Amino acid sequence: MQVILLEDILNLGYKDDIVTVKNGYGRNYLIPTKKAVIASESAKKVLAENLRQRTHKLEKIKADAQALAAQLDGVSLTVGAKTSSSGTIFGAVTNIQIANELAKKGFEVDRKLIYIKEPAKEIGNYKALVKLHKDISVEIPFEVISE
Repeated sequence: MQVILLEDILNLGYKDDIVTVKNGYGRNYLIPTKKAVIASESAKKVLAENLRQRTHKLEKIKADAQALAAQLDGVSLTVGAKTSSSGTIFGAVTNIQIANELAKKGFEVDRKLIYIKEPAKEIGNYKALVKLHKDISVEIPFEVISE
């Protein structure tokens, strides 16, 4: 079944992409939650017209994402966490904490755009991926220290 995505969905696609999914996933989850619509011929024509009209706006959004990526390049963070005597964190460092540390440095990044590659459950150095646009992403190193 082909559907047109109405919003970005991790590991599936980005908004306005036409993707092929299994029938059950499309009919029981994507369409009822208004995350996608069936890719009929008329829906494809409407999508093409909307994309044509939005190209200028999309170019500006991409340029803004590139500018933010250039600013974020080279930024490293230090995240404090409560730890046990062996250096294990109580819980884990999350994308919310990374977003808060970026906000302290003056970068407003939505927490939903931040992906931590490996779970940060001990003191050490890790990397987070910030996906600013479907073509633009920045890798930010961060260090977890004991509070």
